[in-house]
Amino acid sequence: RHSSGVPILRGIFSPLPLDTLFQGTRGRVKVTIQTQPLYTYSIPFCYLPFSPQDWVFLTRFCFLTDFGRLNFKFRYPKSRCCQNILLYFDESSQWPAVYKRPDKDCYLKESVLRPENNQVINLTTRYTWSGCMVEGEGNEEMLSCVGGRSFRSVRERWWYIALSKCGGDGLQLEYEMTLTNGQSFWTQHFSADEFGILETDITFLVIFALVFTLSCYFAYNLKGRQLLHTTYKMFMTAAGVEVLSLLFFCIYWGLYARDGVGNGSLKILGEKNTECFASFHLSSLTDCAMVGFKTISHTDGLPRVISLFPLPLRVCLQFFDPGEVLYAYDSPAGYGLMGLQLLAYVWFCYAVLVSLKHYPEKQPFYIPFFTAYTLWFFAVPVMALIANFGISRWAREKIVNGIQLGIHLYAHVVFLAITRPSAANKNFPYHVRTSQIGILLSSPKGMGAESFPHHAYGNSSFLGDSQPNFTELFSIHTVSIRCYRWE
Repeated sequence: RHSSGVPILRGIFSPLPLDTLFQGTRGRVKVTIQTQPLYTYSIPFCYLPFSPQDWVFLTRFCFLTDFGRLNFKFRYPKSRCCQNILLYFDESSQWPAVYKRPDKDCYLKESVLRPENNQVINLTTRYTWSGCMVEGEGNEEMLSCVGGRSFRSVRERWWYIALSKCGGDGLQLEYEMTLTNGQSFWTQHFSADEFGILETDITFLVIFALVFTLSCYFAYNLKGRQLLHTTYKMFMTAAGVEVLSLLFFCIYWGLYARDGVGNGSLKILGEKNTECFASFHLSSLTDCAMVGFKTISHTDGLPRVISLFPLPLRVCLQFFDPGEVLYAYDSPAGYGLMGLQLLAYVWFCYAVLVSLKHYPEKQPFYIPFFTAYTLWFFAVPVMALIANFGISRWAREKIVNGIQLGIHLYAHVVFLAITRPSAANKNFPYHVRTSQIGILLSSPKGMGAESFPHHAYGNSSFLGDSQPNFTELFSIHTVSIRCYRWE
């Protein structure tokens, strides 16, 4: 460790043959890059074809203070010698000073590094610590470099790895990098900002599975009393999708912990599709619960709002840059998603006001409901702002992951509690039975919304957990329907 506190790297050369050192490594992956850098955390075996650039970003990783380790294998034609591996850390004078800075050329980007700290690995036989040797392959000789670096610093740091050949004729490289933190199953292949994510996801998977099971039990009771409305079915769908999303994440992180690669399809499925689907489903059921107490299942305007929710994630998929963005909400797409969350809140407020206008007797339900879900709507934007400006960059992802899952759980538990079919629930919202909706909506045009019977609460159906109210079960609320005589 340098006396100034600047992190230093230790170079270790391994004299083992290539096939011995990397025996049993992960499957090979071909990556085609032309003019854009390669974005990935774990690099099993990648190929960077010829690129006219002279400086390219490869990957990033957050190392612990004393246990960070990089093992590498680089291979490229000797005719394209000599290329360099550059190791930047997250100080303002290092990575932020060079990445996406068009005013700096390759030489200026290299000048911020300190060779005495082993931040430059020259991929040539003249540099002993790079572990390079010449291999023959057909009519062209190849430079093959095998070695490693140990990372030491005063705190956890983000490290960014780049490839350069200033003033040369372009870049071409085959490479394999293994980046680790210690030897524990829970930390070895994880970047320091990912510590605890697997344990957190497993915990919430169990909790959400219990919530989903309980919602199914409540749905069974509601169906027996003809009170299983569309809003509750949507809530059950949201809970089920959340369980499915967490299951995908747990499988992905479990595989990742084993070999440092995992299955990217599982992560994409869980993060970009399933979690997004769960988010707008949860928004759907809350909005339906607000608007629909006069029409129960009538939500014509809602799909227009919901259709906007996946857009920021699609943009994030196309333009996400790991060289700058450390987690989803640390990007323009993340800010757009927060904006849509606030837009949905405006719709939420409108829905509550309209429902209270038609059913003022339900104020004891709507007031706590509005308060609870106002907190939910603002929780994500507030969390993102605190994370961006108040949480260290090397700890954001794991902290935000736990908080976000807690926010999702809060939304599910609140809805589960206020819709529980129990006589003790004085604010049970449903009072129109599913068998009555068709009759009430068949009234003359313009009268359907007003024809639903007014009733303060529907919990009179629950005289006990196992004793139905047979009087209300077979009763039909009278509805005044205006008759017309045609002449």
